[in-house]
Amino acid sequence: MPEARAKRGRKLPRRITPERLNNIALYYIGRYASSSANLRRVLLRRVERASRVHGDDPAEGARLIDELVARFLRSGLIDDRTYAAQKAASLRRRGASRFGIGGKLRQKGVEGELIAETLGALEDNVPGGEFAAACAFVRRRRLGPLRPPSKRKEMRDKDLAALSRAGFGLDLARRALACPDAATLDAWARGEGGES
Repeated sequence: MPEARAKRGRKLPRRITPERLNNIALYYIGRYASSSANLRRVLLRRVERASRVHGDDPAEGARLIDELVARFLRSGLIDDRTYAAQKAASLRRRGASRFGIGGKLRQKGVEGELIAETLGALEDNVPGGEFAAACAFVRRRRLGPLRPPSKRKEMRDKDLAALSRAGFGLDLARRALACPDAATLDAWARGEGGES
């Protein structure tokens, strides 16, 4: 099977050494923000792939990864608290609900207690809170007041369903879709008014 991959032009993974693993990790965190659990998952995939090709023991690679992640945490190269706060703020600006943000953070390996703390801080520090996020979601997906006037009434149920799937409550979704125009929606998405 390795020969078949090589014939198709696909490079075989190189053997994992501590230096190589360190370089892979530094390259990854240089390109992407990451939690410690996510970095561990990415590195484990690389180790497992290389172990299958070279016949190495994946347990040894896992031990090296644990040491590397612990060293990165001690040195501050990765910080789960900062990662969670930045990811949550980014998702909120894009119009993610509290539920959606919590789910994304869980996917990236952030611990439950830290997620709850991050969501609490997000509600305290972001104007408009969940309603502003719902308005940002409506704006980004071009729902409700951003639809052509002839389609707005016809698409109301689909718009409510989209907001509901994104994790917003029915009352919040109705208020966001009841916005009279795009300019007001933009103001509400910035947290300026709309909370009545």
